[in-house]
Amino acid sequence: MLAPLKNCWADVLKNELQAEYMHKLEAFLTARKTAGAVIYPEQNLFFNALNTTAFKDVKVVILGQDPYHGPMQAHGLSFSVQKGVKVPPSLKNIYKELLDDPEVDFEIPDSGDLTAWAQQGVLLLNAVLSVEAAEAGSHAKKGWEKFTDAIIKKLSDEQEHLVFLLWGSYAQKKGAVIDQSKHLVLNAVHPSPLSAHRGFIGCRHFSQANCYLKAHSKEPIQWKLVD
Repeated sequence: MLAPLKNCWADVLKNELQAEYMHKLEAFLTARKTAGAVIYPEQNLFFNALNTTAFKDVKVVILGQDPYHGPMQAHGLSFSVQKGVKVPPSLKNIYKELLDDPEVDFEIPDSGDLTAWAQQGVLLLNAVLSVEAAEAGSHAKKGWEKFTDAIIKKLSDEQEHLVFLLWGSYAQKKGAVIDQSKHLVLNAVHPSPLSAHRGFIGCRHFSQANCYLKAHSKEPIQWKLVD
């Protein structure tokens, strides 16, 4: 049920992939699929964030919670939707913050596909990597959270000068394992319409991330998306 990792993550996460909890997770996913559950994203996209952004190439981590649970939305990158799909409200607010940041070159794109960020070293990681149609949180507490905790800890322990963007209390709690003496951790409320205007809009996280990367001799992220 779990498609293989295609790059150096397979070695980085070897022990996790062989752990008992991952075998139980795979059995759960197989059972749900056999029962006829519609699972998002497609099986081959569960690890899309990892397969698109290699461990050694990570510069920025944007942590989400759950994949989108509507048709054709989720494709394994947090906050991102597939081309041709309506841009969700939280991503609209992310775009608004980018547009409002005077230090960022940005124009609102038609697409909500953030693959171009992932290809530059932005790990778009959800805490849970699968979900059932129209049932938010349906695959929570089945093992994914332990797996993604291990990813965050590996990055914190073995890399230096990364930027972690933690939006909302869930992401901030999950970021407790990050060594803030080695990395930049930026916290804000979630970009959801329910909270975005209480501190997300105006946080300037994207320009701060690039400033930090440049200060540590890393190529900044080109946040502008070309349709």
